[in-house]
Amino acid sequence: MSLSPGIDWDGFQGVRVIAVPGSQAYARNHGVYLADEQGLVHDIIYRGTEAQIRQCAGPDGSVPLVCGVVFFSSDAAEQLLATHVIPPLDACTYMGLDSGAPPIQLSLFFDIVLSMARGVTEEDFVKGGSDASARSARSVLWASLRAFPLSVACIPDASYDYLTASASDHIRSLTLLPGSASHLRFCKTAHSQADQPWLLEDGSSVTNSLLEGAVCLAAGSAIQHCHLQGPLEIGPGCLLSGLTVSSSPALQGCPLRDVVLQGHHVRLRDLSCRVFTLSGRLDDWQSPAEASTYLNVPWAEFFHRTGIREGDLWDAQTLPSSRCLLSARLFPVLHASEALGLEDVLWLLAPTAGPGGRLARWRAAWRMSWEELLPCLDKEAELGARRALFFLQGQRKVRRVLLGRQDGSLLPLIRSAVHEGYHEAVLGTLDEVASTANDAGVAARALACIADVLGCLAQGEGGLRSGPAANTRWASAFRRLESGDIAGGVRELAAERQKWMSGPDLLVRAARHYEGAEQILIRQAVMSSCHFVTVQPAELPPLGCWVQAVCPARLDLSGGWSDTPPITYEHGGAVVDVAVLVDGCRPIGARVRRIPEPELRLLSLGGVPRGEAVAELVCRELEDLRDFCQPHAPGALLKAAFICTQIVQFPSQEPLRAQLTRSFGGGFEVHTWSKLPHGSGLGTSSILAGAAMASLYRAAGKAASTESLIHAVLHLEQRLTTGGGWQDQVGGLVPGIKIGRSKAQLPLRVEVEEISVPEGFARTLSDHLLLVYTGKTRLARNLLQDVVRNWYARLPSVVQNAHALVSNAEECAQALRQGDLELLGTCLERYWQQKKRMAPGCEPLAVGRMMGALRPYVHGQCLAGAGGGGFLYVLTKAPRQKEALHQVLAKIEVRKRLPGPKVLEGVAAKLSSVGGLLMGVSPLCYLSSSPFCSFFSRGWVISASTASKWTLGASQWRFWDASWMPTLLQERTWLCEGLGSALLIRDTRG
Repeated sequence: MSLSPGIDWDGFQGVRVIAVPGSQAYARNHGVYLADEQGLVHDIIYRGTEAQIRQCAGPDGSVPLVCGVVFFSSDAAEQLLATHVIPPLDACTYMGLDSGAPPIQLSLFFDIVLSMARGVTEEDFVKGGSDASARSARSVLWASLRAFPLSVACIPDASYDYLTASASDHIRSLTLLPGSASHLRFCKTAHSQADQPWLLEDGSSVTNSLLEGAVCLAAGSAIQHCHLQGPLEIGPGCLLSGLTVSSSPALQGCPLRDVVLQGHHVRLRDLSCRVFTLSGRLDDWQSPAEASTYLNVPWAEFFHRTGIREGDLWDAQTLPSSRCLLSARLFPVLHASEALGLEDVLWLLAPTAGPGGRLARWRAAWRMSWEELLPCLDKEAELGARRALFFLQGQRKVRRVLLGRQDGSLLPLIRSAVHEGYHEAVLGTLDEVASTANDAGVAARALACIADVLGCLAQGEGGLRSGPAANTRWASAFRRLESGDIAGGVRELAAERQKWMSGPDLLVRAARHYEGAEQILIRQAVMSSCHFVTVQPAELPPLGCWVQAVCPARLDLSGGWSDTPPITYEHGGAVVDVAVLVDGCRPIGARVRRIPEPELRLLSLGGVPRGEAVAELVCRELEDLRDFCQPHAPGALLKAAFICTQIVQFPSQEPLRAQLTRSFGGGFEVHTWSKLPHGSGLGTSSILAGAAMASLYRAAGKAASTESLIHAVLHLEQRLTTGGGWQDQVGGLVPGIKIGRSKAQLPLRVEVEEISVPEGFARTLSDHLLLVYTGKTRLARNLLQDVVRNWYARLPSVVQNAHALVSNAEECAQALRQGDLELLGTCLERYWQQKKRMAPGCEPLAVGRMMGALRPYVHGQCLAGAGGGGFLYVLTKAPRQKEALHQVLAKIEVRKRLPGPKVLEGVAAKLSSVGGLLMGVSPLCYLSSSPFCSFFSRGWVISASTASKWTLGASQWRFWDASWMPTLLQERTWLCEGLGSALLIRDTRG
């Protein structure tokens, strides 16, 4: 007999039976195979003698048990199927039955498989038939199948568990300990909630149950489909099933040990009722009473203890051999005047402890035996009760997971609730959690779960989940949420939801609006970062003087997406960023000056500070700012910047012109530019917001620290409703290489640590780091909704990936500290895989081809930002590989010409038709102490005026005649150096 762990199927012919090893003692009541050393079966022994079973044993003493799995090769299967038209075997099919042939019953093992056993003769096999038709059928099977070899393959370490009527066997199969010999492994609790899980001993089992309070469960006991309320103590060897919370008082103080206690739904014609049954773990249901037990004691002892007589259980006509537990009328069903309950069977355990009259009450009740009850069981009601209990404890799980801020996924429960028609109950629970949590983060996740319920109800129809969410019918609820009235907002959302439940399209639209409501609460949570925005008064620059801020781009080396709300404040985030010059200059900038007219002039200059305006907008009324929260509205980012810096109060009863005149004696003109293409992945929008806010603060006579600007941009992007995280502004506003971190808490605070690298490593990194413009553009917002949706669903893969992102960021930071390029490349490769897991579909096919072509030449590579397009950055194995990689990419065939070089005006490298633009990243903005511009209370100022000295508070400013600096005189520029960066204030007054 073959005991090899693998089964060889190469060239297999014939029939193979699969066996599992078992003990000889166990085999006495089961079937075993008798096989030779080659694994060919000679016989099948069923309930054999000790000597027969010993013949089947292997070297280790185990025997191959018949386990029900048989494999037929194609030839053998065809031969067997061909017999279906041969009499009398045709009577085994509907064709024979429809022809009027009497049906015959065949055994797979003892009629079909046994015909191929080598040790069985034709005579013995045919004679083994029970009647003439069976013998005739066996004769046909012998002739058809005898030629095929029958072999056995035994699976080591497997076990066979036969479902018997024994309560002991059943309880044992439910409570297997991890160290038991069986291959089966059960978790202690499945689809259940226990308030005090530490009271459930190892080796116990709870399935589809709700255990409230102190419920102690001993090892070797199981609870199924029960709602119990403690204090309860359940000893070993027990099985409780189908008990409701109303049964708990009867159980309190009742000793339970080695008993099976069940509640059943019974239907007696039109009458539905609940019946409880009680038996012992060791009881045999079918053995005669004279030789068996009830409640684990002999019947005689049970009669003596309770006062019950045989005549109470069995009719006088019932033969002694038929008087067994199965036919004993033990279980009360109805009473003429009183309601029956669990106590009406529990008294059988300890009759002396119960109140008087229990025996008389029991005798007065109409009772049934288990044999009589079985046909009356209401299976539909039983399944309905189990389903209701499942979703009741599911609702408790919803509260526990959401209020406990746990990472468990509720999506499987939501899908199940929708499928089973329990969605209204789940929606009600989610409404309750959202309205009573007093926590914007918890409420936002609850609203996201409601959106998932609505999406599941749509069953994949009704359009895309991502889409607009500004229908005016939801506006009132949204305003309540915006005002901080979460409970009122949730109530209005629920009322409006009821009007959108009639079809898939309405359900999907309602889901979008719930996600819109969720975003409002996310914004409120993120805007707690305002606690860390501090602004100090500073000198107000003269009217007409420019305040200019220029910033580098950023590359995210690891950890991106962990900075995204709500992940960043629910899980915690860590991102490694590096500030980079593109083509030797800072590509992103903004400048602001005050103007005499009380208005806001907003200009976008395209790619360079002195370029022509590609968009211009003038705001003279507060109404012109109303669309600041619509990202695609003209000038939305700058409008939001004016509001977030509190230069403009919005909303306000005071007109815009009056505000500007009162506070600043005029208005402002703002210019912004970026040399980077749209959707580059280099953090353009957030960094531009930081540059604009830095310039606005300073032009308005205020100064903000780097930390303040990081948090101010977070606030701005939430007001702008673009969402997004904090990595971009950290990357572009903090110099050099750094790691930003946020803890899993509110208020949201970002802490930045600059990473010190070995001497010369910054130059080495610059030589090995290249940017490749893919020619593909994709906005992070297109990916953001899916990522947030998956995070709120707490899909296990997303939660694990969030852990991995943070862990990889810390490892990446360590690689930089060590100056280890190869380890850094490994982190980049890992980071790209993590990005793809977080946002599937972020690697376009063309980009995948590019990365595949570059892979032999790089330590690692990754698309910048959220992915989907923009810039690819690569860490080359050899230094200064720009031209070499350009040639590699030139060989890649593309079908479509990429955008022209105008998008990258000012960048030295040219865009080619093969889809890749390579630019040297040089140098890293590592030696600069601040990559953005700020006007601080110390520094040297050079002006075109005559020498003079100003004193402003505690700060002293020295003005030097411009003849010292002819270049600056020609430019008519004031130059202020603060923290190592340049702030340009251009004088345009002539």
